[in-house]
Amino acid sequence: MLVGIESAIRAQLKKCKALDEPALSVVPAAEVVAMDDPVEVALRKKKDSSMRVALNHVKEGEAQACISAGNTGALMAVSRYVLKTLPGIERPAIAFALPNPTGYTMMLDLGANVDCEPQHLLQFAEMGHALVAALEGKERPTIGLLNIGEEVIKGNETIKRAGELLRASTLNFRGNVEGNDIYKGTVDVIVCDGFVGNVALKTSEGLAQMLADIIKEEFSRSLLSKLMALLALPVLLRFKKRVDHRQYNGAALLGLRSLVIKSHGSADAYAFEWAIKRGYDAVKNGVLERLSRAMAENAAPLGESGRDADGAGQASPSAGQPAEPSAALSSKT
Repeated sequence: MLVGIESAIRAQLKKCKALDEPALSVVPAAEVVAMDDPVEVALRKKKDSSMRVALNHVKEGEAQACISAGNTGALMAVSRYVLKTLPGIERPAIAFALPNPTGYTMMLDLGANVDCEPQHLLQFAEMGHALVAALEGKERPTIGLLNIGEEVIKGNETIKRAGELLRASTLNFRGNVEGNDIYKGTVDVIVCDGFVGNVALKTSEGLAQMLADIIKEEFSRSLLSKLMALLALPVLLRFKKRVDHRQYNGAALLGLRSLVIKSHGSADAYAFEWAIKRGYDAVKNGVLERLSRAMAENAAPLGESGRDADGAGQASPSAGQPAEPSAALSSKT
C-alpha cells in the first residue's frame, strides 16, 4: 500500500511505468506531516495525514507493518497514540543493529526520545534485551549504557540514576560503555537517549561517506593510481558495500503493539528499499511475536517506571500473520 496524496503518488508511478503493477495499491490521504511540523500538529490537527492513515491500516490489520521516512517525533507520537505500547513500556524507542567485527550491536534509542528519564533508559535496555534474545536466542544478552566514561561517577544525573536502576535489575548489565565501543562489539545492546543516539548514528554515516570519498579521490589522482584502483577493484567494492550506510537503513520502533519501521529522512531509493526489506523480513519472521514473548518471559524489574496514561498495557498484539506480509508506506511529500 502506498499512502499519501493520490495525484502525487500516481504521477511517480507513471514515471516508473508501474501504474498497473498488481502488487501495489494507492491509499489516498488528504495531507502529509511536514518534517518541521510540531508533534502536536501531527497528532491533533492532521488526522488524515498519510502517516496517520498508514498506521490506521496497520491497526485494523489491513497491513502488517508501517514504513515511513517522515518526521521522527511525529511518527513516534502518532504510532504510540494509534497502536499503543506493549505492557510496561511508556515510550517506543528506535532500535537498530550497527555492524561490528563479529556481527552487530543493537543500539537504542536512535532518535525517538530526545529527553529521557532514568526509567525510560531501563525500559530501552529491557526491550533491547528482549529483541536480541528473540533474534539470536541468547539467554543473557549483555547491556551497556552509553556514557562519557566507564566509571560509575561519570555522566549527568540521568545517566547515573539509570546506571543504578540497571545494576539493580536482573539484566546482564556490564556497566558504562563509550562511543568507541559501539563498533567493537563490547556488548550486545547499547542504551542511550534519542538525542545522543541520533548524533552517534549520523556521525557514523558521515564518517563512512567521508572515507569512501577520500579513497575514491586518492585512486583518481593519476593514471598510475587509476591502474592500481583497477587491480584493487574487488577489494574496493567489498569495502564500499561494508561502509555503505544505505544498506543499514530502516530501524524498528520498539515497544509498540505492531511493527513500525523508520527510514532515514534523506534516504534515496536504494536505502528505502532496505527499509522495506527490513519490514518485510520482520513480519515474515514473526519478530513482534518473538519480542513480545521474550519480554514476557525475561522481563526485568522496571523499578520506578509506570504505565502510560493513554492505556498502554491493556491488550496483546495479534498473534496471527498472513502468509504474505504487506506494508503501508507513508509518503512525506
